[in-house]
Formats: sequence, structure tokens, C-alpha cells
Amino acid sequence: MLPAFDKPLWARDGAEWPNHEASRFVEADGLAWHVQVMGPPIGSGAPVVLLIHGTGAASHSWRDVAPILARTATVIVPDLPGHGFTETPPRGRLGLAGMAVAVRALARALDVRPCVAVGHSAGTAILMRAILDGGEAFAPRALIGFNSALFPFRGEASQFFSPLAKMLALNPVIPAIAAFRASDEKAIRRLIEQTGSTIDARGLDCYRRLMRRSGHVSATLAMMANWDLAPLGRQMGKLACPVTLVVGTGDTAVPPAEAEAVAERLAHARIVQWPDLGHLAHEEAPQAAADLIAETLASVGGQKDAPDAAG
Repeated sequence: MLPAFDKPLWARDGAEWPNHEASRFVEADGLAWHVQVMGPPIGSGAPVVLLIHGTGAASHSWRDVAPILARTATVIVPDLPGHGFTETPPRGRLGLAGMAVAVRALARALDVRPCVAVGHSAGTAILMRAILDGGEAFAPRALIGFNSALFPFRGEASQFFSPLAKMLALNPVIPAIAAFRASDEKAIRRLIEQTGSTIDARGLDCYRRLMRRSGHVSATLAMMANWDLAPLGRQMGKLACPVTLVVGTGDTAVPPAEAEAVAERLAHARIVQWPDLGHLAHEEAPQAAADLIAETLASVGGQKDAPDAAG
């Protein structure tokens, strides 16, 4: 029998979630969010780093990066709407614009202004949209994107994948079937390896826990079906903050060459290549990811107010 249409539940799954002791639940944009807050308390004067995961993932994606950063910064790690333990909004709010509105609302609810915003894959697009639309209320001093997915599918793929995503998202049976298949650990391992990455057993288990829940799968498919990157591509040149694009050269999910095309459209951009790492480069090399983020904090003056010693 196929599993019931459900989502990860904190009461059932939270005890074994990475960094669960940092978790809290916050109301923002009409949703109950699962958010992890680490390091010096909000309002302590420490710089704030916001970490946004990509499509189909959750806060666990930053499980090893966040604790390192928390030694000197206040680190905010949410599950995006519909993902992980955060409530799912109406389908129409799972697109890029809706996600960006939701992230800005979460920042207001927490009363934080990120000094550095960091996204992985689609998370970078969400942050770009949030910055472009947020004005002074959401204006990080720097943006970092790991293996950023910022361009739509091109050519024949654009005519195939978007209708397919819409069809899958509207079919209530598909998420249940996908969740059933994801209960197989080997299937999840193959899925991750197809992105060019190799991650540890704990990370694989987190993805398996997420993908075996049809509610999480359904929200992921709905997000893909509502995704529209064309306006962002036309407007990203208006970003005033410096942008660092980290590229795992072994990424088979987002072509590494796309970073060059993105950088050409930005006023202040640099590309950092990480040889042999795949789409989940920040999970494969968390210390390197944390070091790069910390260096960016220092470069924009984000560490001057941090305490000498932080938890």
C-alpha cells in the first residue's frame, strides 16, 4: 500500500534531525516555519548570516556549515515553505516570487537583517528576488550562491520539463509513488550521485527521510511547476551588493558554465571554482564553505560587532 499523503512531522522525526537543539517554530507570512537559530542571540550585535537551501532539500543541507559559522555569527537556517517541517502554503505561493515574499516575511518576524545571505541552487534565485524586491528592509551586504540555478531550461528542454512538472504536481498519485520509491536507500544514493556529489551517510538519511514523505515531494514538484526565472534573468543586473558564485566543477545538475553567463549580468560578481565537487558542494566540503562565508563577512565589515567568544 502506498504511503499516505503527509509531511515530515517534528514530533515523529525531529529528535534525529541535525542540529535539532537549535530548532524553533515561527509564524511568518501566514505559515508555521521550522527555523534553526545558532550562535549569538538575535539582537546581540553579532552579524547575521541567512542560509537558504535548494529545491527538495531542507535545513539539514547546512548541517555542518552552520555550527562553524555560529562561532562568530548569528546563523538563521529555515526550511522553505512546503519543505521539511515548514507548513505548505497554497500552490500559487510556491513560485519564485511567493518564496521571496515569504523569506522577507520570515526575516521581519525574526527581526533580523542579514549581513550576508547564502543560497544553494534555487535558494540563490529566491534570495536574488528577495533582495531586488525588498528595498532597504532586506538588503544584505553580500550574496553567496553555491551551484546557483538561475537560468530556465533552454531549447527543447524548456518545452518539455515545465509542462511535465505541472502535470506531475497536479497528479496526487505521483508524490505518493515517488515517496514510496524514496524509501529505498539505494534510490536516494543514486539520486544524489546523479548530481555529481558524494555526501555522508547522515546527509543521505536526511534526504531519504524527506523524500519518503509525499507532502514534501508534492511541494517540491509544485515549486518546480511554478518556477519562472525569466524575469529574474532580466533584472539581476540591478543587484547592488557583491555576489560570489561558487561552482563545483563536477556539478551535473546545473552546468558550471552558466556561472559565467550570470556573472556577465551582475555589476559586482566573482566566480570561485571548486574542482571535482558536485551540485551539493557545500555538503561535501562544509569547512571550505564556512571559511568562504566567514571571509565574505570580514570583507564587508560584518564581523566587527561580533563577540570575542560565541557559542
